[in-house]
Amino acid sequence: MTTNINSGDTAFLLACVGLVMLMTPGLAFFYAGMVRGKNVLGTIMQSFAALAVISVQWALFGYSLAFGPDRGGLIGDLSYVGLRGVGMEPSAYAPTVPHALFMIYQMMFAVITPALITGAFAERKKFSSYLLFMVLWATFVYDPLAHWVWGAGGWLNKLGALDFAGGTVVHISSGVTALVAAMVMGRRAGYPHADMRPHNLTLTLLGTGLLWFGWFGFNGGSALAANGLAVNAVVVTHLAAAAGALGWMAVECLRHRQCTALGAASGAVAGLVGITPAAGFVGPLAGMAIGAGAGVVCFLAVALKSRMGYDDSLDTFGVHGVGGAFGALATGVFASAAIQAGKTGLLEGNMHQITIQAVGVLAAVLYSAVVSLVLLKLVDAVLGLRVDERAEELGLDITQHGEAAYDMPLVA
Repeated sequence: MTTNINSGDTAFLLACVGLVMLMTPGLAFFYAGMVRGKNVLGTIMQSFAALAVISVQWALFGYSLAFGPDRGGLIGDLSYVGLRGVGMEPSAYAPTVPHALFMIYQMMFAVITPALITGAFAERKKFSSYLLFMVLWATFVYDPLAHWVWGAGGWLNKLGALDFAGGTVVHISSGVTALVAAMVMGRRAGYPHADMRPHNLTLTLLGTGLLWFGWFGFNGGSALAANGLAVNAVVVTHLAAAAGALGWMAVECLRHRQCTALGAASGAVAGLVGITPAAGFVGPLAGMAIGAGAGVVCFLAVALKSRMGYDDSLDTFGVHGVGGAFGALATGVFASAAIQAGKTGLLEGNMHQITIQAVGVLAAVLYSAVVSLVLLKLVDAVLGLRVDERAEELGLDITQHGEAAYDMPLVA
């Protein structure tokens, strides 16, 4: 029986599936514009491979581990292996749409999260090693974290941690893993002295636009219904992105006397990252404050990279790790009962929510860092993580895929 299925909610969430799916190709363009011309296809392929690999992993067992019946607050069981029992009936997670629709919507989150990590090791990781690491990471990091925060019975869920659309599950996990990966794999050959400027920022701006567009489904769809909460999430998402771009550009202009296209793009993404955990709990003014704050904080985090000495190629940690943590903590400050009844933060007298948010951030950071380090060492022992020096010099496009992005001599 499907008598509880609401056609409006179903149509809305179907559209959001497409929007979130588009974010992964958008991420591919966003990252590809920032690498050198000899690594464009290699960078794009890492995102496109996630669409294929993680979709299958999710259907086989990932969804069951994340959203299956709880086992000890830590993981779901294997009730949904192979999508057994995941059909046209509604589920407890989304009671007005088919269970299969909720599953594929969450699949798109699982797809883009490991793709985000690729910005940290751009231009130097073996494709085969990336494929193996991606499956292991999704299974042992993403799926458990998703259960902790969103799964019925997950321990952070029961604790009361607020994460509307993935600040902790998606951005902190990927950002922290990016930092660990950058440190384990070491710097690119020639970094920081060689010329490693972005080869085509028009691709990056195109990717930014696709990400911004898709984020309406990422955050708005997390309401799981075509309702006022979804509308609020879309409104604050857009305003936070705009404020994030302005915040980054303002600090950049003060420091460098210039506002760059890359800075505007990075600031918009930082604002989107910052508002992700808060989109269903804060109003427009708070959304702008979070977005602007994320733009400033992420700019400062990226600026510190050169002093710290690690080579996070495309600033995944600075934007997603730091931005996700900032957004999670800001949710504990700005959450308002006017948006969701009973969900309040520091400004409405609920000081305890900040503590809960901090516990969630710390748990995600520690778990992601430790497990990712183990997985990276394992993959390195089995396949090796990096391409050799000659392959890195020639570029990943030719050496890993036998193709070139441009029908011309390689662009350095």
